[in-house]
Amino acid sequence: MIPALLFPAFDPVAVAIGPFAIRWYALAYITGIVLGWLLARRLVTLPPPVATRTQIDDFVTWATLGIVLGGRLGYVLFYRPDHYLPRPWEALYVWQGGMSFHGGALGVIIALAWFCRAQKLDFLAFSDRVTAVIPIGLFLGRVANFINGELWGRVTDVPWGMIFPAGGPLPRHPSQLYQAGLEGVALFILLQVLVHVPAIRARRGFVAGAFLAGYGVARIIGEMFREPDAFLGFLMGGATMGQLLSLPMIAFGAWLMLRARPAARPATA
Repeated sequence: MIPALLFPAFDPVAVAIGPFAIRWYALAYITGIVLGWLLARRLVTLPPPVATRTQIDDFVTWATLGIVLGGRLGYVLFYRPDHYLPRPWEALYVWQGGMSFHGGALGVIIALAWFCRAQKLDFLAFSDRVTAVIPIGLFLGRVANFINGELWGRVTDVPWGMIFPAGGPLPRHPSQLYQAGLEGVALFILLQVLVHVPAIRARRGFVAGAFLAGYGVARIIGEMFREPDAFLGFLMGGATMGQLLSLPMIAFGAWLMLRARPAARPATA
């Protein structure tokens, strides 16, 4: 007998009032955005300030649209183009699930660039402060994945292996919790340390690069324990789609960190 833990019987619905229901996954998105917004309001005012708190308040709407639209479009294009391209109207069926972090990241980058241009803000400096709060949402999202009993890990014989209701009779890694620790807790601590060091804050783009590279590394490690999507399986070289999409994130993040320089001081007469 392989030792295993039974998956707790979580109710995927967090709050239900009559026909109205809020699921844990939706609650994770909402809570992550609110907590990230509150922390970002403080981070943007650290010296040198890169935006006002009112501007962060305005950016929340832009970021939310980037997350939702980018995440859904990324899932459609990166993970299931063969399903959605013949029937594109089903991309609107968001209640059926299916979001991609990498698509959401691209959506937020576009929102950042658009917002900074409209508000005449320094794109790199503003991105440094905003990306430092993203791991809050990543942590909550992975915890919601665990509560929903989805995106479970590969079959294992470790003592903490868990039998998931939809994952078959064999114990699996609770990889959602591994990813919550790596992409959420560890990455959050790293970015908070970096963004609170004045010399690093002065290097525009460094924290944003650290987020991109750090997430990419954390995702690649986490995917080593996670069962790949059944409709994709293992891809080139035995890698998963999540790992392949993380490689350009690491490369771009490393490039941002290497080129990060303090803003040029205006010349004095």
